[in-house]
Amino acid sequence: MVKRICDLISSLMGVIILLSAVLALYFPSYFSFLSPSIINPMLGVVMLGMGLTLNPSDFKTVFSRPKDVIAGCAAQFVVMPLLALLLTKAFSLPPDIALGVVLVGCCPGGTASNVITYLSKGDLSLSVAMTTVSTLLAPFLTPFLTWALIGETVDVDVVSMFLSIFFVVILPVALGLTIQRFLPRLTKAVSTYLPSFSVLVIALIVMIVVSLNSAKLLSCGALVVLVVVLHNIMGLALGYAVAKLLRMSGAKARAVSIEVGMQNSGLASSLALTSFAQYPLAAVPGAVFSVWHNISGAIVARVYSSMSDKNGSKK
Repeated sequence: MVKRICDLISSLMGVIILLSAVLALYFPSYFSFLSPSIINPMLGVVMLGMGLTLNPSDFKTVFSRPKDVIAGCAAQFVVMPLLALLLTKAFSLPPDIALGVVLVGCCPGGTASNVITYLSKGDLSLSVAMTTVSTLLAPFLTPFLTWALIGETVDVDVVSMFLSIFFVVILPVALGLTIQRFLPRLTKAVSTYLPSFSVLVIALIVMIVVSLNSAKLLSCGALVVLVVVLHNIMGLALGYAVAKLLRMSGAKARAVSIEVGMQNSGLASSLALTSFAQYPLAAVPGAVFSVWHNISGAIVARVYSSMSDKNGSKK
């Protein structure tokens, strides 16, 4: 019975996160008891879950297919940051919103991308390897890219960002890998519940960020949503195009597309609240992205799966 409930929660990821955002937007007072200070610990728990689900074979993929992984991660940290910068310029976004969009673009791939790749009949091992490598690179590349792209407009504390990512992402992942290595029975017992738990945690993060900024979101929300949707869709499209230019198979191209287009937007919101507290709206694009990319992911999974059925997984 519990497993069925967990499976239902996982399958309704987009709906749950969207509903959470709508409730927090129109009834913010009901969520005033939720403190932003719990976002980092909650995100750390999600990343701990990622560490628990990683297998040694995931790291073998990195070394056995380095060209695919390097090409995919290069696209991840080039396409999305540059798209973010272009969109902030094209729409003349105010500094705090622009910062939030750039933070989303400079973050690593999100763990939900692995589920979407699986549903899309993409190369799952490549997807997991890309998520792993981009996550490990994040403490270095995310602060550097944020500083390089928007450092002239806002004050970017690279050291603070590095430490935040290290303690919220790298340390929990390493702990998860350690637990998996020495406590395999415990890992197996909890692994069934991790996807649904992650959905609920992300929904809670979205509630906190949206409720804190509900008034400003209602006044400028349409513009933020438009920019976030364009960022995600263009990232998915360009990720696929880059993979095809590199003559990757259809399965690989779908994996790269999804990895590039789906970001760890929860981390972006967390960084905005911890390292950029003086820019209150910077956390909003990450929250909106968390909602939207789960919706677009479900749509993309259906489209890509249909393409695979028509053309064959290697075309």
